[in-house]
Amino acid sequence: MNIAFIGGGNMAAALIGGMKAKGFDTGAITVVEPLAEGRTRLETQFGVRTLPAPDASLGAASLIVMAVKPQNMREAASALAPHLKNQTVLSIAAGTRLADLKRWLGGHGKLVRTMPNTPALIGQGISALFAPPEVEGSRRADAEKVLAAVGQTVWVEREDLLDPVTALSGSGPAYVFFFLEALQAGGEALGLEAETARRLALQTVVGAAQLAANSPETFATLRERVTSKGGTTFAALEVLRTKDIPGAIGAAMQAASARGREMGETLGRD
Repeated sequence: MNIAFIGGGNMAAALIGGMKAKGFDTGAITVVEPLAEGRTRLETQFGVRTLPAPDASLGAASLIVMAVKPQNMREAASALAPHLKNQTVLSIAAGTRLADLKRWLGGHGKLVRTMPNTPALIGQGISALFAPPEVEGSRRADAEKVLAAVGQTVWVEREDLLDPVTALSGSGPAYVFFFLEALQAGGEALGLEAETARRLALQTVVGAAQLAANSPETFATLRERVTSKGGTTFAALEVLRTKDIPGAIGAAMQAASARGREMGETLGRD
């Protein structure tokens, strides 16, 4: 499978690195990257072919990955459109609707949209994908193969569900980092040294996540098993409930999802 990436930033590099680690021939990958230093880095690190701008050679690609920022998608798609044939186009840009991308690509309809997240940088990501009914199973499989190189994948049945996905897994790593900051700060406030509090916070979150990943139990059941009535964990959770932390997390996700919809509407305006 010949693949072209439009954009050579962090997520493109993560995907290419994951594919290389899985044995994919990076000599079959072309990256369009306008910055000369970026092209040099990608060529040296991965052995890919690079271009400063789209050209007719992209016609040899069977899958094209749009890995540019949402605000740059219209310009990137317009530059790509004259060189499209029958390729599958995979977009990893948050908020960019397929109807808008199709318009910017001159009516090209073989499109898949995905929302990856930053743990893909270490091969621990999860990506949700959506494709319209007219996109064949083989094209879906090709798109999924790229994302599977850097973590797990799930499919959603409607495009509008990618906004909640963005709110949960796309923005979710930031929530975890925020919680880690709070845990460390709380430990320091109780008298622990900063590095000790950091190590305790980090391994607690890593260990708890791994425990959950390897258990068939629900998150609620796992929580209950750590919480003895009247004990220390019970006292802590009562404070979190009183402060309505679950409600605050839900409200934060609602805000992120709404912002995703707003971005799509704004970026898609002619």
